[in-house]
Amino acid sequence: MSIALDQVTKRYQGVPVVNDVSLNVRPGEFLVLLGPSGSGKSTLLRAIAGLTEIDHGRISLHGKDVTHLTARQRQVGFVFQHYALFRHMSIGDNIEFALRVRKVRAMERRARRKELLELVALQGMDDRLPAQLSGGQQQRVAVARALAHRPEVLLMDEPFGALDAKIREELRRTIREIQRELKITTILVTHDQEEAFALADRIGVMHQGRLLECGRPDDLYTRPATRFVSTFLGAANLLLGYRTSRGVRFDARGTDRPHEVVAVLRPEEVELAADEAQVRSNFVGHGVVEEALFGGAVERLRVRMASDGPVPVAPGGSNPKLGSLLEVSRTLPEQRQFPVTLGRRVAVGARRIHVLPTPISSFTAVGANDADAGQLVDSPLLSTLGARMQTRIGRQVGNGHRAPPGMPVLATGPGSAEIARWQLRNGATQLLCLPPSAPLPHHVVIHTLDAGSRRATLAVAASLLRHVAAEAVYLVIHPTVSLEAERAAHMRDLLDARSSALNEHGLDMRTEMRPGNVTEELQRELATSENSMLVLGTSDPDAIRWDWLASVLEGDPARPVLIVNSARLESPVEA
Repeated sequence: MSIALDQVTKRYQGVPVVNDVSLNVRPGEFLVLLGPSGSGKSTLLRAIAGLTEIDHGRISLHGKDVTHLTARQRQVGFVFQHYALFRHMSIGDNIEFALRVRKVRAMERRARRKELLELVALQGMDDRLPAQLSGGQQQRVAVARALAHRPEVLLMDEPFGALDAKIREELRRTIREIQRELKITTILVTHDQEEAFALADRIGVMHQGRLLECGRPDDLYTRPATRFVSTFLGAANLLLGYRTSRGVRFDARGTDRPHEVVAVLRPEEVELAADEAQVRSNFVGHGVVEEALFGGAVERLRVRMASDGPVPVAPGGSNPKLGSLLEVSRTLPEQRQFPVTLGRRVAVGARRIHVLPTPISSFTAVGANDADAGQLVDSPLLSTLGARMQTRIGRQVGNGHRAPPGMPVLATGPGSAEIARWQLRNGATQLLCLPPSAPLPHHVVIHTLDAGSRRATLAVAASLLRHVAAEAVYLVIHPTVSLEAERAAHMRDLLDARSSALNEHGLDMRTEMRPGNVTEELQRELATSENSMLVLGTSDPDAIRWDWLASVLEGDPARPVLIVNSARLESPVEA
């Protein structure tokens, strides 16, 4: 049975814990929903089972809309983390319970019970009570009970969480064998990456209520599309690199205005050598071995890069003033070839890097003085984005001769519209204007002034929304029209926008078409939420209604505004 989710949203106290999730699970597929605690994965699973009502969207099983059906009507099996067995019932009675409720004849119940006990390797334990079984055995009973009424979908919510490592491994193998034998469509929720890699045909990674990426385990590991997935699925070093004619390099010297990119360097892809001349791969910089952990077949190192070196971004937890920390793992042959000790200076190379297709590389807070720039750095939205993206937030006093690399950030208020216009005319492809005291937005309004800027705008909006738990709406606004052909063209534009956002950038969002004046409709939508934010795309900054935008940037209430100026989405680079 296939499972289809279309913009499923669940809110608690007005805050989305599942945020516009769309997903298709193929018949017989084993999908693992992976994410940290609080990412919304268990809520989504319960919504599919019918145990939790949703606020928006649609859930379909094998093409049938079950959004408003009860859990029993959906015919799914559900396995809870803590077994949820009836303690006063025998194992046999627990397994038969769902069949008794459905008034299945006793002979059929007994036959099904025997079949399931053999399937989960618990033959002869019919008369035991749950308390007489180990944790792993109880979870096997829970699986058998979930399968008793022959569901076409099996849902499991962290079923191995309360078990020790050896039993978890055995039970994982058992469940995978059962799933393959029965060819039952299965979704398992976990926060354990090893578990996900061992079981999944595909992994869906959730964070802040959104489904960030969904794909094969090896694809997500080697070619992630987002910062979060790259660091959540195994260790990863996120570095700012520069795209050059010679490929991605980590030194911007010799380029007038380097194009920044975010590169993923896995610890196992790091090469260490005595000096730069001996590095056979892409040279990164020099560092000092600060920590070494013996792990048997694999040695794990942490190398402190020079503070003025060519690695300008430090992973989370590092002090940029001391230089970034680089995670390194080396096999025994590598250790024997080039042994290192604590405090040794080494040259660092990258055998293979993966460039994230993110349009946001870094931020630069631009202020009239250092105190103003510092206030922006400490603002709730910018500090949150910097921490969650694990990226650099630089400072700049005054405009300089052109816009800085990455995304310039300006404070809203008197005169901010003119400064924003200057930045866009002088090289800024993205510009964030923000009230320093503004809280994180709950509602993001996206609009493009022309079709040519839509792709880039949606890419930037997707990158932002991966790190902020806000609901988003994309507005297509047009003058009042009467011709059917014109209305159809606008509707196609709307559908294309949603399809592009979902397929290219992993962002599902509400879409809405409105007739009327652009500025009036945007103002109306922004006013629907106290904490709203505008993402505005254009391929020509002079086409912006600057008199109106000045009222947004300099008026009351002040709202964050992100302007995208014909930023081209670069294709990922392997090196």
